Amino acid sequence: MAASMADAGEFERWLNDRLDSLEVDQEVYGAYILGILQEEESDEEKEDALLGILSAFLEDEKLEDVCKEIISQWAESCARSATKNKEDAEVLAIANLIEKQAQIVVKQKEVSQESRKRKEAKEAVLAQYANITDDEEYPCFLDINTEAEEEEQAFPPSGDKSLFKNTNVEEVLSRKKQQRDQAKEDSHKKKETDKMQREKDKLARQDRKDKEKKRTQKGERKR
Repeated sequence: MAASMADAGEFERWLNDRLDSLEVDQEVYGAYILGILQEEESDEEKEDALLGILSAFLEDEKLEDVCKEIISQWAESCARSATKNKEDAEVLAIANLIEKQAQIVVKQKEVSQESRKRKEAKEAVLAQYANITDDEEYPCFLDINTEAEEEEQAFPPSGDKSLFKNTNVEEVLSRKKQQRDQAKEDSHKKKETDKMQREKDKLARQDRKDKEKKRTQKGERKR
């Protein structure tokens, strides 16, 4: 079991202080002992190696306790490191989950925006097609729109009254009056023409009736 760099550094400082208190050269034996603790698998192997190193400096009754103390401190350091690594892994997992969820939300938003754009484009095409169809089926509306545009040009929607002095106003009004007068005259002529035609039709019907009546009377006299 290996400790993290931060925990290993903390343990190394403790070990150096402990070796100094035992009057053991920590510059020579500190790194050596740390290497044994990191490389050996079982506590027994660690203890045997430490006994071999520290037996030259410590008495027998104290030697075993110091070795166990070093091993115990190392185990605590490794445990803290494992806990910290586990917490870091959990934090990392949560961060990854949040990032994935954010990516999903962004992707859904992009898909939603793309769908809305396609819908708007479709509606625009349908609206344009509808306008074309209306113009083809109801051409009279074009004349109305044209007249409205002409009036709008003659009377622009502005608060500036000086715009009404534009000469286009007189031209448009004059043209409108001529159109109305012409339409009125054409309507009057059509009424007169229709009236004359009705009179002709009436006379023709009466003439046919008279001829039919005379023919009938002649036939009766011959009998």
